[in-house]
Amino acid sequence: MSRHRVCRVDELKPGGGREFVVAGRILAVFHLETGIKAIDGICPHAGGPLAQGMVRGEVVTCPWHGWQFNVETGAHQLNPRLCVPCFAVTVDGNDVYVDIADASAVG
Repeated sequence: MSRHRVCRVDELKPGGGREFVVAGRILAVFHLETGIKAIDGICPHAGGPLAQGMVRGEVVTCPWHGWQFNVETGAHQLNPRLCVPCFAVTVDGNDVYVDIADASAVG
């Protein structure tokens, strides 16, 4: 795993998401009441931008076709066997970091 700085906490709108490219991946990072969460930023249905989706509680709705995912678990709301990857988030001071698996470790 590699730890990557993504942004400052104050760059994230409370209750919303923002897209970042980290280690060659597109991530959706959300600032929720329960903390800052990160999931894969691409909806598996048709490639929609999850960071631009509406967030209610811990569920983000893809703006393209309405697929919904829990940002804590990555699970699709209707079919929990369908998931998007989630990434560990660490906040150090005002900096937000995510842990991404090294490309050499994938396989």
